[in-house]
Amino acid sequence: MQQNRKNIREQWICMPIAYHLMAAILVAGILLFLALKGLNSYTRHNKAVVIPDVKGMQIREAALFFANNGLRYSVVDSIYSKDVPPGTIVDVFPVAGSKVKEGRIVSLTLNATDVEKAAIPDVSDLSFRQAHAIMQAQGFSFIEMRYVPGTYRDLAIAIESDGKELTPGERVPLTSALVLKVSDGGVNASGESISAGSPAGENQQ
Repeated sequence: MQQNRKNIREQWICMPIAYHLMAAILVAGILLFLALKGLNSYTRHNKAVVIPDVKGMQIREAALFFANNGLRYSVVDSIYSKDVPPGTIVDVFPVAGSKVKEGRIVSLTLNATDVEKAAIPDVSDLSFRQAHAIMQAQGFSFIEMRYVPGTYRDLAIAIESDGKELTPGERVPLTSALVLKVSDGGVNASGESISAGSPAGENQQ
């Protein structure tokens, strides 16, 4: 047996270089073919699917489209808009019509079922500008300023909505109309003095 192996090695060594080169090329070609075949299978080459247009659909309805196309989905964000029904899809990524590989996760943005809320900040003893900036940073956009009797001019006192004073930390819809009550410094908005005990806007006699 050992003699046979020795003879094979000797015969291989004695073969012309051209045969060795051809054998090496053949082996390299086979390895390259197998590698490309495996890569093609791994990346699902030429098996792209198209993202369906599911905007305006409810999530349960859209789920069927994704399942039929070999796609998965994930709700990554929500917004609130009164222009579309609650719970409907308002944005898709990748966008509808994009070609992706089967099994891709599609990111969805839904229209919230409830109006988004935020906590009322504590604005007492802040300047009007500071208080207003903090309220905007919280996401409130419907803000009205109203002067009320107070010692220091343009000093924020409290926030109210629908005639009710709100407590700091209380969560209210971002679409709420808020009134930022600001001290008039002893002078009402028209420049006339107000007595300490008189209602806001009432002229001193």
